[in-house]
Amino acid sequence: MDPVIIVGAGPVGLTLALALARQQVPSVVLDEGPGKDEPRLARTVVLREDTAALVQRLTGADLDGAGLRWAGWRSMRRKQVTCEVAFDDTAETVDAAPPHTAPLHITQHALTGLLRAALEGERLVKIAVDSRLDGIEQEPSGVTAHTRGPKGTWWRGSHLVGCDGPRSTVRKLLDVRFPGRTAVERHAVAALRVELPWADEALLHRTPPWRTYGPSAGEVIGRPLPDGVWRLDWLLPPGKDLVTPELLVGRIRETLAGWSDGPTPAYELLDTGVHTVHHRLARRWRVGRVFLAGDAAHLLGAFGAQGLDEGLRDADNLAWKLALAWHHGPHEALLDSYQEERRAVVSARLRAADQALPLLRGGGGIRAYVPGAARGQDALLTDGHLGRGPLGAAGSYEESPLAPRHLEAEVPVDTPPGAQVQDVRVTAEDGSFVQLRDRLGRGALLVLLIAPGTGVWERRHWVSAGIMPRLAAAVTALPSPAELLVAESYPGAAAHTVLLIRPDGHLVAALNGVRAADLYAAAEAALGGPATAPGAQEAQGTHGTKGSKGPKGAQEASAAGAAAGSAVK
Repeated sequence: MDPVIIVGAGPVGLTLALALARQQVPSVVLDEGPGKDEPRLARTVVLREDTAALVQRLTGADLDGAGLRWAGWRSMRRKQVTCEVAFDDTAETVDAAPPHTAPLHITQHALTGLLRAALEGERLVKIAVDSRLDGIEQEPSGVTAHTRGPKGTWWRGSHLVGCDGPRSTVRKLLDVRFPGRTAVERHAVAALRVELPWADEALLHRTPPWRTYGPSAGEVIGRPLPDGVWRLDWLLPPGKDLVTPELLVGRIRETLAGWSDGPTPAYELLDTGVHTVHHRLARRWRVGRVFLAGDAAHLLGAFGAQGLDEGLRDADNLAWKLALAWHHGPHEALLDSYQEERRAVVSARLRAADQALPLLRGGGGIRAYVPGAARGQDALLTDGHLGRGPLGAAGSYEESPLAPRHLEAEVPVDTPPGAQVQDVRVTAEDGSFVQLRDRLGRGALLVLLIAPGTGVWERRHWVSAGIMPRLAAAVTALPSPAELLVAESYPGAAAHTVLLIRPDGHLVAALNGVRAADLYAAAEAALGGPATAPGAQEAQGTHGTKGSKGPKGAQEASAAGAAAGSAVK
């Protein structure tokens, strides 16, 4: 079987390559550049709890050493603090919000460096530098990509994924439309080393008192990085006015002086830039054997939302589905679900941003005189920056085509079906205690039994007792490899509840006890139904339409000859 071709060596493409390798799928990454990234302190990303955990799991690196987890968050309007959040278990907040996990703030070149370092010793991944894509050809049995240069090369793959950014060559070669809004927001950006009154706390300051009120009053955002470095973003008024060095230095000096209640403190300017936010959504994310992910498929980022978060979730969602198809033959319904699930989630976030735009950026009007309106706006912006609510929270797949229907034994837990599971301590099959998220991304479904009291005994004492033998037999009979885990408790789950979890950490169903038929039905639904019959994909051509269902357990594809990156001259 040929490797998966990944076009683009940014964070999304490298994450996808690592995720596939962890599931024993080879890939070749076509890197248009020289294989390294220019350090830019003004180009940073904020990773939420789930995406930071994904990168940590794939790289094994200490993310806290490369980035900074904020100690807290504060929102201010003029001179008033409207919201404070401390990221620990004893958090007390002005807005009575519950404690929240600290986001991780990291420069993009540092993140990419961690991913590249993890790939250096990975035998299943080949990175081809200075390889610029200029052609794609699809056949029923695979896809071929051509890269130009002094030694133009054809690359043969089982599938191809375009992770090549907003100006995606893959998307253009597929002739996929990319409609949306241009320049939804513009920010002047500066990275500087300075000591501010709020150590390691991120800050959103709206209509600061040193600015004249009006459309240009805007807001400034401060996000700390390691080693006393801060990234500051100033919202610019609509238009295409040039951001001159004089304008930027003026903003820096007045902002630092305003926050310090005195003269401008000493600072070292390290990097500058202009960040323009666009909102766009590709019409199609799958065309035959070719997929789009990350900025090639969507652009978002207004009101503190992070587009890279969604790109990493794209990679996590697609990796296990490609791996199943690579190892076990065609699963067209499963591969189709990538577009249906991920496009729906990103579309919902873009709709929420469109609805918030008139409220948050309209200025004046009757809303300016409605009591509490400004506080409501502050709450919306805080949600976007902290990954909460419709502007910032991770999406759920409750309407997924992979969701099982009519399970008699289904019971509710605190995690709704389709949402990401919470991280709890579990006992693995070898008897070790690990975190649930550490078992994700291995290509196997997870079956989690809630059994209070098991945590105080060695696994050998209870593995053959009670309902465990029946549950182990039911797991063995599932239509795909699955790992059986046991936890003392799970939020909202009663004793003997059985949770079925996808390889990307989304809950399929929670069942009341060992119900083998329901467990099998839920697992089969999560895999897109029975595997496509051999030959069905050839009959479909290259358009990725759903085919007829075939017998269970399609013959596993041979891995012979699948050395990553083999080129066809």
